Amino acid sequence: WAEFERRRERLTTEGLFDLSRKRPLPKFPKGILVVTSPTGAVIEDIRNIVSRRWPLTELIVEPTIVQGIGAAQSIASAIKNVSNYDGEQIDLVIVARGGGSVEDLWAFNEEAVVRSIYTCPVPVISAIGHETDFTLSDLVADQRAPTPSGAAELAVPDRQEVLQQVELLVVRH
Repeated sequence: WAEFERRRERLTTEGLFDLSRKRPLPKFPKGILVVTSPTGAVIEDIRNIVSRRWPLTELIVEPTIVQGIGAAQSIASAIKNVSNYDGEQIDLVIVARGGGSVEDLWAFNEEAVVRSIYTCPVPVISAIGHETDFTLSDLVADQRAPTPSGAAELAVPDRQEVLQQVELLVVRH
């Protein structure tokens, strides 16, 4: 944790965590780049929630390893790959990983990952671990979600709620 605190302090001084630089999430995202492992519960949960809530949003998985040797560089590269897509295609990034030990989640505290989130041209939701887990990626992201499922819910509107709002507007006019 001493290294975590040293990094946090240095990156705070550089302004990477300033609240004034946080961007709003798009209300109706056209495309979401999901940076996560291509297998496992995380991506399936995100797919299920997004398809149920707002099926008009396209999910594109940018596969990466999420722990161990080479994970930080893999994650950072995957985030930077948002530039490979047309600006109209991707308007949000979710960086997600399920729970684990501090060591399992450590890649999301690495400077390469933090800086790739900071320089990402579109808003980023960080959804690392469980609600009690906290990483430097969470601090630099535009929004932190307590879980990957929570990120999916933050990312897209609920179509039933939107439909109800539209119906109310029609009735009023």
